[in-house]
Amino acid sequence: MAAPPVLPKLVGQRVKRREDPRLIQGRATYVDDIALVGMQHLAFKRSDVAHGRIRSIDTRAAKVMDGVEAVFTGAEIAELLAPMPIGTPFPSPEHRAVAVDTVRYGGEPVAVVVASDRYVARDAADAIVVSYETLPAVVDPELAMTGKPTVIHPAFPNNLAVALVPSGTGVSASGSVDDSAINEAFAKADVVISQRMVNQRLAPTTMEPRGVVAHYEPGKGSMTIWSSTQNPHILRTFIAALTGLGQDQVRAIAPEVGGGFGSKINIYGEEYVAAAISKHLGIPVKWSEDRSEAFVATTHGRDILGYVDLAAKSDGTVLGLKLRLIADIGAYNMLLTAAIPTLTMLMASATYNIPAIRATLTEVFTNKTPTDAYRGAGRPEATYFVERAMDMLARELKMDPAELRRKNFIKPHQFPFATQMGAVYDSGDYEKALDLALKNAQWDRLKTERDAARAQGRLVGLGLSMYVEVCGVGPSSTLPTGGWEHSQVTIERDGRISATTGASPHGQGNETTFAQMLADQFGVPLEHITILHGDTGVVKQGIGTFGSRSQAVGGTAVHMAGAKVKSKMAKFAAALLEAHEDDLVFQNGMISVKGSPASGKSFASVAGYAYRPVPLPEGLEPGLSDEAFFEPANNTYPFGCHISMVEIDRQTGEPTLLKLVAVDDAGHLINPLIVEGQIHGGLAQGIGQAMIEEVVYNEDGQLLTGSFMDYAIPRAGDFPRFELDATVTPTPLNPLGAKGVGEAGTLGSTPCIVAAVVDALSEFGVKHIDMMLRPEKLWRIIHQGQGGQS
Repeated sequence: MAAPPVLPKLVGQRVKRREDPRLIQGRATYVDDIALVGMQHLAFKRSDVAHGRIRSIDTRAAKVMDGVEAVFTGAEIAELLAPMPIGTPFPSPEHRAVAVDTVRYGGEPVAVVVASDRYVARDAADAIVVSYETLPAVVDPELAMTGKPTVIHPAFPNNLAVALVPSGTGVSASGSVDDSAINEAFAKADVVISQRMVNQRLAPTTMEPRGVVAHYEPGKGSMTIWSSTQNPHILRTFIAALTGLGQDQVRAIAPEVGGGFGSKINIYGEEYVAAAISKHLGIPVKWSEDRSEAFVATTHGRDILGYVDLAAKSDGTVLGLKLRLIADIGAYNMLLTAAIPTLTMLMASATYNIPAIRATLTEVFTNKTPTDAYRGAGRPEATYFVERAMDMLARELKMDPAELRRKNFIKPHQFPFATQMGAVYDSGDYEKALDLALKNAQWDRLKTERDAARAQGRLVGLGLSMYVEVCGVGPSSTLPTGGWEHSQVTIERDGRISATTGASPHGQGNETTFAQMLADQFGVPLEHITILHGDTGVVKQGIGTFGSRSQAVGGTAVHMAGAKVKSKMAKFAAALLEAHEDDLVFQNGMISVKGSPASGKSFASVAGYAYRPVPLPEGLEPGLSDEAFFEPANNTYPFGCHISMVEIDRQTGEPTLLKLVAVDDAGHLINPLIVEGQIHGGLAQGIGQAMIEEVVYNEDGQLLTGSFMDYAIPRAGDFPRFELDATVTPTPLNPLGAKGVGEAGTLGSTPCIVAAVVDALSEFGVKHIDMMLRPEKLWRIIHQGQGGQS
């Protein structure tokens, strides 16, 4: 009998994504592909004013249109639904899924139509006439903090949603503040850098807008809800709570999800309304968001002002940092809205051993679309504020920006490192990442090329940024939903393996990476493994995919469940082989005794025996299935270094990104190909923020960037060929040594690109330029000598 082919080890290999063929060939199922018998369609009438009292809603014309099943006002929906819950412990104003008496942002729903198809529903929604008493719009967060021009929510004076006391150096557990350390740091300083900086508002703009199908079956008393969501189990929990059903009566399914970027973590009013109407009418209903709705109805990201003060010695040693943050969170708290800016506070130490830090945070309500998580979720903002300040310090001291950073790094022997902000960094070697990035970019050569270009009259600049972020979000203390993740691994009778995961991938490649892990663990072919996810009727428990946690937390749960099943299978194999289980080897589709591969049994035959064991080995039950929950002791903290080169057209102000080098450290990599894809996506969105994207409102609270005609997103032609590399510093917090990488590209890219543009315009006395880097803004600096203070 010929020996079975030797199976290659898969963990660490560049395996192509198993998900891609069905996606590329158009064979995947998204929410909008779902069609049920008798299904009706929803359309929302949305406010066209940013702030106003509803005087009247006339729905008569809509109700008599052919194909219209029902029309609900906000007051009628309020009879079916309680106010929407949030996922943070912060105080929050009442937020109805459909406004009852007051609208607080343009695009807020005021009525909903149920009709035979989406076009009839849309026409009927347009036929609804709403009369408003227009109120002043609050759009400037700094002015809003004074209560001007008005207060949006009466229970929140001066529009203050959250006002956190100073945190950092000298703050006790009771909240008492001792400013002596930060005051001493600034008193000793030879130089102080002070700058107001803007992290502008962004729209997530996923390829697939949101969608939901809700099907309540009165005969069963059960609800099935399909949603383009990042966390179906959390969706199930909240839908059950608001519709008065038990969690056992609600099944939530996330089919293919065409991008999330954090915006689909939230549980939205449209999902609650669809569930409530389906239950009320006893019919399935569908809502699919169009692109115009997405710009006003899906949460936005970022929108944080930072007042940064950095104190240092003349040799570049950083002594202290003051960071005053003002976050414009829009009109309401959504699921995680209030928590996101706190991550900017948490990461204020960046990669540096800063002896004294004082950070404060004020979150402000305005008449804009609410904010929530967007790729990076608070951490890119922290990186941007600190890294820009470090660049300004380097320029002030005439130091190489790389050497200034090197001087202030947290050193490898100091890990685990407790920061002034309460984070505990698990592991790191920042100098190693910096050195590799400098080597790959040929930093000294780039400086020579830059100087030669300047001698020719060209505007060329270099930028460098370090970053560290919090990932692998896991401890229950950091997540109100709980921080664990769940998996169940089952070996079927024929020897094939199915595994469930509570992580809900939407581009992360977990169907591939989790299968790679199990293939190596059991010594079987990759194609013999199926990863199941996104369905609460199949996956028992779960939290979801966000915060770059799917591999570090979800993958570890899969690994642990696999280990339990493998241990049981070894006992069955030991009985068949009359050997001790500790002497068995799983490899090449066989289970055999060490040193005697020919005497082994096929994986499939042992699996079959486990389901019909005759005789039954003592102490065992038939079957091969087990589950595991994994909750890490701490979050992980991946890091890296990004370097860019930018040229600005002197005549038009148009910036061109010539070069981008990224070295990222996410611990052990299960699949470097997928990791690189994740970094590419993050870089695209970080570059988009720096150079192309910005949500803009006018003084009346009207969104001016409500379509792709006005809100640009980057295209392939906007990028150079990314030059990627990695260092590997494993985390001790999980057995995989994996840290997380999905958001990394958004962190280092924005400050290094802005630094390069500032460097390119240094001859004009520029010290800082706020994002986005519009050509018109740069042209004015070049031709009008504004010095970059935008």
